[in-house]
Amino acid sequence: MTPTRVLIMGAAGRDFHNFNVCFRNAPDIEVVAFTATQIPNIEGRVYPPALAGPRYPNGIPIYEERDLTRLIRELRVDQVVFAYSDVPHEYVMHKASETMAAGADFRLIGPAASQIRSSKPVVSVGAGRTGSGKSQTTRHVCDVLQQMGRRVVAVRHPMPYGDLTRQVAQRFATYADLDAQNCTIEEREEYEPHLDRGVIVYAGVDYAAILRQAEQEADVIVWDGGNNDFPFFVSDLHIVVLDPHRPGHELTYHPGETNLRMAGVVVINKVDTANYADVLRVRENVQAVNPRAVVIEAASPLFVEDAQAIRGRRVLVIEDGPTLTHGEMAYGAGVVAAQRFGAAELIDPRPFAVGSIRETFEKYPRTGRLLPAMGYGAAQVADLQETIRRSNAERVIVATPIDLRRLVTVEQPMQRVRYELQVIGAPTLEEILRSRFGPAQ
Repeated sequence: MTPTRVLIMGAAGRDFHNFNVCFRNAPDIEVVAFTATQIPNIEGRVYPPALAGPRYPNGIPIYEERDLTRLIRELRVDQVVFAYSDVPHEYVMHKASETMAAGADFRLIGPAASQIRSSKPVVSVGAGRTGSGKSQTTRHVCDVLQQMGRRVVAVRHPMPYGDLTRQVAQRFATYADLDAQNCTIEEREEYEPHLDRGVIVYAGVDYAAILRQAEQEADVIVWDGGNNDFPFFVSDLHIVVLDPHRPGHELTYHPGETNLRMAGVVVINKVDTANYADVLRVRENVQAVNPRAVVIEAASPLFVEDAQAIRGRRVLVIEDGPTLTHGEMAYGAGVVAAQRFGAAELIDPRPFAVGSIRETFEKYPRTGRLLPAMGYGAAQVADLQETIRRSNAERVIVATPIDLRRLVTVEQPMQRVRYELQVIGAPTLEEILRSRFGPAQ
């Protein structure tokens, strides 16, 4: 029988995982290409033979997604698999229409076919959209489990933007491990807060291998989701974070709605800064599609080093990159802090942007008077540093999960904004976690 020729559309994450789990050893499937988007400079690479397996001695080429129609025709593709996250439902169907018009079938692979079962309990944290508050929720979950005396290992959704053969199964226990792996700003934003709490982090490309290693040093595995993707592992408790600053998005973005419908616990975050009507709308949407879920409300209180240093100053605000770009948020914790603590002006960074930072603004024109902390490599970090340096800010407010001062050097004083999860009312996440993973009564 002639194998089905498959092209996988992705962004260096779910696409590789789906290949590894569903296709790598399937004799009736031949994966002829990946396409890539969302992340700078990930196209033009090859999924290496060492990871692709003996059926692919030359590896699998990775092309730009914009060439999809041409690739389907030239590579005689039978089936296109859509495998990335945080996109509107309408966008997914546009890609389906383009695929079918070019002559191929269109497919989505769900949790049952792609999730791996662990020998240890798994708590997973996902979201309706990028920037909803997964990271602080995951940190809160890890804190509670550690207080219960559990050995916790966090496994992070993939961010393999470098040498894939060196990133098969990465283990991070110290900042030196981050340096040795040449981690990007985005990776550091997710890993460093865990390391600060003594939580070991795993990530990489092959999540079956990663899970087997993580199980050796964990009582509980915490899946730390990326974008709004659903977990790679079968979960014993799936917690999904929703953002009332974007009400309705929990039902209109892929695969965030899948996450919502799968959730055992829903955290409606940021209720301290959202309109109450929007909080109610999100709660009603949860009730409509997943009435079994336990709904928790939470805030993301801000902490700054010196509020008086912000008052009356002209400030440049730096926010988490993915939240502002494909997450489509027009502001975040840095803007809230600038307003709350009396900044005189938010400086527009666009006139000062250079290189890849300027290109980011061109690709995401809705990003407003704040600077995305893009840093997918040394060159982009240098562009970010130069953009900050060129601005005429009196203060720089850094609202990223890491201390950016360790990576960039500028003359302007930089002040960090931190935020943590604060559960409001009952039941609390701690009560739920203790009832599920605490000692037998």
